[in-house]
Amino acid sequence: MTRTILIWALVLALGAFALQWLEFQYLARRFSFEIYVGLIGTAFAAGGVWLGWRLSARPMSGAFACNTAAQASLGLTGQEMKVLERLAAGQSNKEIARSLGLSPNTVKTHLANLFAKLEVARRTQAVGKARDLQLIP
Repeated sequence: MTRTILIWALVLALGAFALQWLEFQYLARRFSFEIYVGLIGTAFAAGGVWLGWRLSARPMSGAFACNTAAQASLGLTGQEMKVLERLAAGQSNKEIARSLGLSPNTVKTHLANLFAKLEVARRTQAVGKARDLQLIP
């Protein structure tokens, strides 16, 4: 934790130094106004890309292992798990029905059962909760 604080303090100090240096250069009329704005914009864009990359990076883990205890405690059937996997892949009800050889109404029934068992109301919530419970990768 201390290392993270020190790194951020250094980044902020360097940023403040850079802004003060740019302000001095601007006041000394060494750079035109467009270059001044461009440098600040580039610095903020690079910082945003770096911060986004750091925040969204997920640690690489080994092979995915389904949480069978959660699956059993929720009472999820094999067919519901297949529907859930395809739901996480972003498939529509018709696509899920086609890939599993089911009717669209059967898929809707499986989804209703999944929503009830996972205690969610929407597809995105179901996928998010299933990932939290490690039911799907």
